[in-house]
Amino acid sequence: MNTTNRIERLRQNYVNSKPSVCIERARIFTESHMRTEGLPTPIRRAQAFYDFCNEFDIQIFEDELIVGTAGKFRRSGILTPEFSWKWVDKEMDMFDKRPQDPYEMTDEQREYVRKNIFPYWKGKSLEEHFLSILPEETAKIAVDTGIVDNDSKWRQAVGEVTPDYEDVLFPLGFKGILKQAEENLAKLDFVNPDDLDKITFYKSTILTSKGIMRLAERYADLAEQLANEESVEERKIELIKISKVCRTVPANPPTSFHEAVQFVWFVQLGAIISENPLALNPGRFDQYMFPYYDRDIKSGVISKADAEELVQALWLKFSEWVWTISANTTGYFAGYNQFQNLTVGGRKRDGSDATNELSYICLEATDKVKTHQPGLSVRIHSDCPQKFLDAVTDLVSKGTGFPAIHNDQAGAQMLLQAGYEPEDARDWSNCGCVVPHFRKTGQWTAAVNINFAAAMEYTLNEGKSRLTGQKLGLDAKPVTTYKSFEEVKNATLNQMKNLIYHSVVATVVAQKLHTQLVPRPFLSTCVEDCIKNGKDLSCGGAHYNVGPVLTGIGLAVVANSLAVIKKLVFEDQVTTMEELNAALNANWVGYEELRAKALSVPKYGNDDDYVDTIAREIANYYYLETRAHTDIFGSKFNSAFMGISNYIPTGRIVGATPCGREATKPITEGVSPYAGSDISSPLAAMRSSAKMNHDVHTGGTLLNLRLSEDMVKTPKGKRDLGNIIRAYFSLGAFHVQFNTLSTEVLRKAQKNPEDYKDLLVRVAGYSTQFINLSPEMQEAIIARTAHKTM
Repeated sequence: MNTTNRIERLRQNYVNSKPSVCIERARIFTESHMRTEGLPTPIRRAQAFYDFCNEFDIQIFEDELIVGTAGKFRRSGILTPEFSWKWVDKEMDMFDKRPQDPYEMTDEQREYVRKNIFPYWKGKSLEEHFLSILPEETAKIAVDTGIVDNDSKWRQAVGEVTPDYEDVLFPLGFKGILKQAEENLAKLDFVNPDDLDKITFYKSTILTSKGIMRLAERYADLAEQLANEESVEERKIELIKISKVCRTVPANPPTSFHEAVQFVWFVQLGAIISENPLALNPGRFDQYMFPYYDRDIKSGVISKADAEELVQALWLKFSEWVWTISANTTGYFAGYNQFQNLTVGGRKRDGSDATNELSYICLEATDKVKTHQPGLSVRIHSDCPQKFLDAVTDLVSKGTGFPAIHNDQAGAQMLLQAGYEPEDARDWSNCGCVVPHFRKTGQWTAAVNINFAAAMEYTLNEGKSRLTGQKLGLDAKPVTTYKSFEEVKNATLNQMKNLIYHSVVATVVAQKLHTQLVPRPFLSTCVEDCIKNGKDLSCGGAHYNVGPVLTGIGLAVVANSLAVIKKLVFEDQVTTMEELNAALNANWVGYEELRAKALSVPKYGNDDDYVDTIAREIANYYYLETRAHTDIFGSKFNSAFMGISNYIPTGRIVGATPCGREATKPITEGVSPYAGSDISSPLAAMRSSAKMNHDVHTGGTLLNLRLSEDMVKTPKGKRDLGNIIRAYFSLGAFHVQFNTLSTEVLRKAQKNPEDYKDLLVRVAGYSTQFINLSPEMQEAIIARTAHKTM
């Protein structure tokens, strides 16, 4: 597969365009809310959605086959002041200058929103309500601290939904969904108190269904108008086709592959307009799209090349829209990433192999177009075709960091653990980063990031931050009074328990406020049982309501540090807790000999039970303490060791650690080793990771590894890589992903970024353009061990 001239032009526009803020969504939503004062919140939000679909000045850009944007620019970021406007007001003067994820915004735009939009939302936003309710003790460690972070759940929308194309959207179209809502509404009566909320819900979904159909109809009209004005016959024919497609979908079930692709994008676009969401996942694209592809190919409606171009065009649409987030949030989700996770391969619901021709087209599209979205994931099972695994390792060898590779059986086991029916568990796809998910689900898959290294620091520093001296943890006794390794370890676990508690507090406060202030009528039409139950997605209307996910950060750093304390202090007695504490306070300056000894203690990631056993004990404790809590729906919280760029800001607020790490340096993400400490082999790192009980951490586990380019350059190297992936998964592990770019290439990209605009790297649970990462993030990637042998 090669890109067409059209796709290459679109691709160049994508890599060379700076994301720009468009204020139209904020303007139209605000004006709509001004007109609907006094009405129920779900109806007001739905009416605002309809008004945007009806009023926004739409465009069809040159060369486009798949149409629709949420802003006036191809790479538009939108504002959602009902969630939060304060961070925008505080930061937008420096949007174009911030080190991570800058945006273009004009002085005229800033003046307009400060005069006409922000004053209306003062006192009304989700952020303001959250901060006013959150207990002081929780706020102290959970608001922009790097200790406990759920910023993306009270400054942003939740997202984290996989629309149900197989059982809802494609079979019904929005006309069918509208009809169901109208029929259910007709059965209700205001005299029945139990019907009141349902009446409001159905009215809201009727409005959003009409809204998305109105938007498509307007694109059909515009395409027809442009076709009449077009002098180039080839483009005229394309515009006529676009017009026909948009008159069909998403109102009606798709009848062709082109219509199905456009339908998918309209759903993405509707979600962007409604809430600018994180992790709106296309799900098992090769499964629900294959019938349309297969039928069109067999009937001669399209060629394989036509289908490839449509897929590549969709990949570009996924990548063009920009998730507008605060500077704090960019620390956790760096690189303009929206976490639209698209999954291919795996098994069908009956357990048979699910790979098909479209699975390969998706892999090839990611290779050729080199977009950072969608986040491509693959499912590998024990009977996976060798051809598919070979295609996966070939893509790995290209150095984009794609795809994320998952153990099919482990993913299904995680969903069984979370309470899914077996057929549904086998039908899982990835959500956002590495979270096994299912399309009939309501869940916060990335509710909170928890800094394990901070918990250990409080144990060793009397409950205080080593950098600021501020009391942030539980009371802890002087470090010199610890008498055993077990005492230190248990005190650390107890500090972790406290952080888990405050994470739960912050989550349930945010959950409750979401139901009251920012219901989700559009996305409720996309998830099965919300219409049937007459209940919004935010209120538990989905078929499955699964507890929020708490993500642990710094597992390897804490395990390595506890191993140092165990060996150097209590076993070998070559140092004391007092001397070690002095070394940490000095950031190892003057204690270089002691640091060398600390660095020589066995490190997680080298298949050494001395430290791996500690890591497993920490992980098991984390799972049990997390599962001890329930959310507002009575669902148990879920644990995870997934990875985003969260290990950078969390490290920034932690002093030196006993493992030899220096103050403010990154900690570790997922179940990955500390950067540069996995000195044995990738297989040894995998074996350490596999010792964790992956199946119980239903929020996902992530292993990030770096291989030298030479390792995967040859057919033998790729085949060897496939074999170690199979071996790793046979041990019960869930996920692995690889960077294969050389340090030389990455240094060249740092020096000459203009020459490397489309260079993709794996950050953690996602890939993005290397030059779009801050220097700190770039160095963290380069610091990883580049393994030269299997």
